[in-house]
Amino acid sequence: MEVFSGRLRSSERRPLIGRSRQHRASLLDVRSVAGQVFLLQVVIVVLLVVAAVAAMVLQTASDAVQRGRRESVVAAQSFASAPGTAEGLRSRDPTAVLQPRAEEVRKRTGVDFVVAMSTQGIRYTYPYPREIGKKFVGTIAPALKGRTVVEQAGGPPLPAGKGTAVQAVVPVTDSRGNVVGLVSAGITVKNVAALWLPQLPIILGSGAAALALSMTGTTLLARRLRRQTHGLAPAELAQLYEHHDAVLHAVREGVLITGTDGRLLLANDETRRLLDLPADVQGRPVSELGLPEPITRLLSSPEAVTDEVHRAGNRLLAVNKRPTYPQADRRGSVVTLRDTTELATVSGRAEVARERLKLLYEAGVAIGTTLDVGRTAQELADVAAPQFADLVTVDLLDAVLRGWEPTAEGWRHLRRAAIGGEQRMIPVYPLGEVITFSHRTPQMRTLQKRRVLLEADLRQAHGWREQDPERARKALECGLRSLVTVPLQARNVPLGVVNFYRTVDSPAFQPEDLSFAEELAVRAALAIDNARRFTREHAMAVTLQRSLLPRAQPDQDALEVAWRYLPAEAGVGGDWFDVIPLSGARVALVMGDVVGHGLHAAATMGRLRTAVHNFSTLDLPVDEVLGNLDDLVVRMDNEEHAGDAAEGHEGDGVTGATCLYAVYDPVAGACAMARAGHLEPVVVCPDGTVRCPGVPASTPLGLGGYPFETAEFSLPKGSQLVLYTDGLVEDRTHDIDVGMERLRQALVGSERRTPEETCQAVIDAMKPSHSSDDIALLVARTRIFPPSRVAEWDVPSDPAVVPSVRARCRETLREWRLEEAGFATELILSELITNAIRYGVPPVSVRLLHGRCLICEVSDGSGTSPRLRRAATTDEGGRGLFLVAQFAQRWGTRYTTRGKVIWAEQLLHDGTSAIPTQTPVDFLLDQFDDPDG
Repeated sequence: MEVFSGRLRSSERRPLIGRSRQHRASLLDVRSVAGQVFLLQVVIVVLLVVAAVAAMVLQTASDAVQRGRRESVVAAQSFASAPGTAEGLRSRDPTAVLQPRAEEVRKRTGVDFVVAMSTQGIRYTYPYPREIGKKFVGTIAPALKGRTVVEQAGGPPLPAGKGTAVQAVVPVTDSRGNVVGLVSAGITVKNVAALWLPQLPIILGSGAAALALSMTGTTLLARRLRRQTHGLAPAELAQLYEHHDAVLHAVREGVLITGTDGRLLLANDETRRLLDLPADVQGRPVSELGLPEPITRLLSSPEAVTDEVHRAGNRLLAVNKRPTYPQADRRGSVVTLRDTTELATVSGRAEVARERLKLLYEAGVAIGTTLDVGRTAQELADVAAPQFADLVTVDLLDAVLRGWEPTAEGWRHLRRAAIGGEQRMIPVYPLGEVITFSHRTPQMRTLQKRRVLLEADLRQAHGWREQDPERARKALECGLRSLVTVPLQARNVPLGVVNFYRTVDSPAFQPEDLSFAEELAVRAALAIDNARRFTREHAMAVTLQRSLLPRAQPDQDALEVAWRYLPAEAGVGGDWFDVIPLSGARVALVMGDVVGHGLHAAATMGRLRTAVHNFSTLDLPVDEVLGNLDDLVVRMDNEEHAGDAAEGHEGDGVTGATCLYAVYDPVAGACAMARAGHLEPVVVCPDGTVRCPGVPASTPLGLGGYPFETAEFSLPKGSQLVLYTDGLVEDRTHDIDVGMERLRQALVGSERRTPEETCQAVIDAMKPSHSSDDIALLVARTRIFPPSRVAEWDVPSDPAVVPSVRARCRETLREWRLEEAGFATELILSELITNAIRYGVPPVSVRLLHGRCLICEVSDGSGTSPRLRRAATTDEGGRGLFLVAQFAQRWGTRYTTRGKVIWAEQLLHDGTSAIPTQTPVDFLLDQFDDPDG
């Protein structure tokens, strides 16, 4: 390969100089570059001259017109206001008077005409007498109203030329201000246009001078170019450069040239490919190119090299090096490189395989990190894009997202579950949208055939384009190119499809990509199916637990209640709560927690909640309720461990449960409470104080044989009692004391909130971002039964006082405006007092409570409870409690430390007792033959 230096010997220069002299006469030839540049300059100068002349003409004409307008107005106004003009217009012969004056003014002012006319526009003066007496050509209506009119209009011949360019019309008024005539003065177009002609030679002379300078400069530039190119014409230079560039970049050998200072002067395309050089490599030192050390050392040294083999990445290069310009001062080196192996192709395939294995490993780690179906689908999309595809969409059957078993009937309706990659650049169906695929789409075909499908060119995919023609057109315009759609199926159950798209910026999918896409989809399908099955079980457990929890607040007068229940993310637990109305307007509050999660814990919670309801119906003390509940848990645990009962269950028996049981009495404003291993409640006092009531801690349920301590304390009106489970305050990241302190801080200021607002404030402050346990929260604000709604008195143990008690009851109901409920109430009290006097033990007392319902209570010192029975026709008694049961909404007995209380409740509607109309009252009264009950 020859390398030409930039210097020429003296013997080589002579032909070029002679050639330059031969071409000197043709420097300005239009076929040469210099001639073409000169011709372009001539055209530019001519255009500039023409533009200057046009601009001058227009500007001069505009200035002349403006000046003509001013002169016309001045001349017309001067003549109109001159002495004698108004009298001349009124004279018998206005022309004889005004014509000499008008001609004198015209000649003195330089205007082309001065016309005096009547108010009808008849000329009295004109440069040509034959035009006098004719109609004036122009607008005179504004002038007749006293205004000046300036316009451009044509008219009869004038001495200066034909037609008027600018004329002004002004009114002539008398001493009273009346318009007696009009005066017009004007200048012709010919006079205006003549103003710019004297300036034309200056512009033409400037253009000629510019052309002379351009010609001189072009000649000098052409001579300088000839000297620098050694007499070579531009075509010859271009041909020389094209040959040099073609040879340099077309050879399959790398060529690079370095200078004496170690900088890279030239590198062809093959060199850049073999050495992975950047684009801006020219002029940089060899040591800064990031090449392997042996190659850097070889390029920096001045020694010649012949066929040395060096490794550059995965290539083996044969290197030859020779010095350039050996007899010149400017020395350098030229190096040739030749790829002697085919490692590039082999290593490329190995790199692709390595990347695929790496991607499969990442998919195994990144997909299925949670048991959420939507999140797992998004993980598949994020792993595949952009490493395998530019755009990835995952469409799942709606039943899969809900956790149900998918069926073939739902195949056509898939929901977009995840999108990964360039979804913002390419129009696709948005997340959450239900897509109805036609039978010809690749998605439906891959579901039906249960195998991967390839659409190498989406422009030819008619089924894909028919699904949504407009969206498909926009996607193709955005560069969408090819598609691989793979069915998602696990345990031979179809779950949906995953679509891998590539754009025109990436190579189209090839058949060898299908196996990798299928392997990726198989791994993701297993994770999605596991999440689906968990979703189904979680939904079943949540449904079961929510069905076992209270759905609405019961009617009661003691508390204003609000609650929250938040299931855990990993699965439901055994948290429960309850609000149970008791007799005497009292209310029981329950908060419990079964250890564990899942269906077993939820079912155990349901059994315990039902048991608490049953025990509370007996009106037992709070410690006895927890004692009975403890016995129940022990029996349940024994049943779980008996024989093979534990096989197939989620857990091994009842591993533990806690419970807090409280009874609030709104009449006394007192609360009795006991807790079995449960967290202590928090009380927010009306003055804003947040404190714990000091309820003694007892053992959790299920240990058996341990007593439960009861705490009794008063709660002022407006106090808030806060019950909760450990999921609210316990966390793996901090101690329970920290959670309790956060709860106290969240309750600060709750005295001004409603229970609903307090619940929301606590949840907002305490709810963790990822809850591992259920959270149950119950807030109850206390009410106090007003004394005016409570009537209580003692009854002597004498049947004769029953009528007086009934009368006192009647008077009380009259004060409460419950007269219509008097009959039923007196009947109930009469029966209960009679039974207490006859069968009970003194002291006997009566209490009436007026709230949502009317409550009648009769207490005595006996522990014997009456029972309802059917009396025979021959029995003298036994019908009293039957009457009480018929007239009361509910009735019962509760035991106290001093005896028992028999109570009955009547529902009130608008202040009246709601007596069932179907009660056979007349039949019962006919059967009632014992006045004392």
